[in-house]
Amino acid sequence: MASVASKKAKKKEKSKSKSKERLSLSELKTLGHELLSSRAHINNLPILLSYVSPTSPPPLALESLLSLHSFFAPILPDLPSSSSKPPSSTNHDDPDFIYNTWLRSKFDLFVNSLIEFAASPFSDQTLKEVVLDTTMEFVKVGNGGRFHSAIYHRLLHAIVHSTASVNFVVDLLVSKYFKYIDIRYFTYISLEKLARTLDSNDESHSRAGVELLIRNVHYIVSRIPPLEGLESDYEMWSRSGFLSKRSDSKELSGNPKAENRQLQTEKEDNNVLSAAKIAKKMKLKFTKAWISFLRLQLPLDVYKEVLVSLHQAVIPYLSNPIMLCDFLTRSYDIGGVVSVMALSSLFVLMTQYGLEYPNFYEKLYALLVPSIFMAKHRAKFFQLLDSCLKSSLLPAYLAAAFAKRLSRLSLSVPPSGALVIIALIHNLLRRHPSINCLVHREIGDETAKDNSKAEGGDSETGTDMSSRKLGIDHFDNEQSNPIKSKAMKSSLWEIDTLRHHYCPPVSRFVLSLENDLTVRAKTTEIAVKDFSSGSYATIFGDEIRRRVKQVPLAFYKATPTSLFSESDFPGWTFEYDDGKEKNDDNDENEITNITDERDLSSAKRQRVESS
Repeated sequence: MASVASKKAKKKEKSKSKSKERLSLSELKTLGHELLSSRAHINNLPILLSYVSPTSPPPLALESLLSLHSFFAPILPDLPSSSSKPPSSTNHDDPDFIYNTWLRSKFDLFVNSLIEFAASPFSDQTLKEVVLDTTMEFVKVGNGGRFHSAIYHRLLHAIVHSTASVNFVVDLLVSKYFKYIDIRYFTYISLEKLARTLDSNDESHSRAGVELLIRNVHYIVSRIPPLEGLESDYEMWSRSGFLSKRSDSKELSGNPKAENRQLQTEKEDNNVLSAAKIAKKMKLKFTKAWISFLRLQLPLDVYKEVLVSLHQAVIPYLSNPIMLCDFLTRSYDIGGVVSVMALSSLFVLMTQYGLEYPNFYEKLYALLVPSIFMAKHRAKFFQLLDSCLKSSLLPAYLAAAFAKRLSRLSLSVPPSGALVIIALIHNLLRRHPSINCLVHREIGDETAKDNSKAEGGDSETGTDMSSRKLGIDHFDNEQSNPIKSKAMKSSLWEIDTLRHHYCPPVSRFVLSLENDLTVRAKTTEIAVKDFSSGSYATIFGDEIRRRVKQVPLAFYKATPTSLFSESDFPGWTFEYDDGKEKNDDNDENEITNITDERDLSSAKRQRVESS
């Protein structure tokens, strides 16, 4: 007995020494072959597990990974579940039960190593694809043939909490696995749980750490393919699945007969469920994931990215898009660029889903500032502004306020902005004939009213009052409320100044407002999108491509005889005069002779004094 115990102790010491020493690649291959060939070499399993690490050399880690995958794949259906309890009839001292339980613990350790390898910043990127494929294979078959949501959730949790860039791993998931409907389904479930965890004000992470986690969640959720095409065709990663009511419940009990009955029932349920029900369930999970994410305190860059794509990538696929009204109204009330970005989604909710927002036009009016004409998303903003002002039910005072505000901005914006303003005012005047009084306002009525009020006093005083009111603009540009701006008492005199604009395209385009826009049969609306993305570069390019009949020449047809023509300066001549030059030469000679005579006289005086 002592000899047997000593032999076992020696074997353990040898295995420990092997695990501590760095083995070569050939030795690892030998250990892997031995493990796959016989159950007697089961002690090679912990040694191979120790090499599945981000710090291990890539060849050794790859060899250990392949050997362990080949070992666990065939025996995985026979292993007990991690959370299941053994049946009461099972003897806890049964060697097979103890052995399978130990293998299950080693499998869980192997999965943890794979997940750590995939999310670690120190792991080799060339191996991450193999590690991800192995992990997803265990997700597929690791739960008795059903989708192993626990492993997949741990994988996403590790990716989100990674301190390094997760773009490579997420891009692999997107390209290889997000085409499967069940993977997308459980991705939404996991992201919803992670977002709720971040929203619980966990103080274990700093603000910078929380922002990094939010960016990782956004990078994943924004790259999941849209829900289009689910009603016609879809692919599944696991053979049975998420469509039955038992998919979100606990794992299988471990009884083979019960598992077979449950799998058969799930197959029948999958066949019975229609594509419409699948799309409905996917929309529900999609909505929960996005609503949970939007409740977080998003960083400013992520906030802007979300607002830009929300109306196209999120709103059409929500089960109830009105749920975004609080998020969008808060964003719209912030002002500045954020309000411009939120306008697209808010406009979709108002026009397509019946959202009521009483202060919408007041906020839109406040966005009309000079800086909006230099914003990055100005093209989309001007198109939405034109669409918002298209309704024939818009009050006259509101249409006049927008027209006058735009007219005043035309004095301080670049030429490209002036072109957009002319197009917007053209459409406003055509759609709302009641504000055409702004184009040409007669002041006789107002003067008569002023004189009638002054009849009780001196006639000269009334005349002075009427003369002082001539030329006064009643429009209050500083007023943020369009109702109080007094736009209906003003006129579009700023547009008349554009007829003399220094930029030729502006002065030409403003002539379109001289037509009678009240005759709708003879006029058409101007497409604002043709001018909304203009800039100095586009105007310069259009002028270069423009064909003109006469152009200024860079050379003279005849050699000029003078610098200026006589017509430029009447009474002046610019001809060359030889006589004048001769007189100048005589004058210079006389001056020279006089200086010589003075020098001679001074020399004579010096001689007389010396004698």
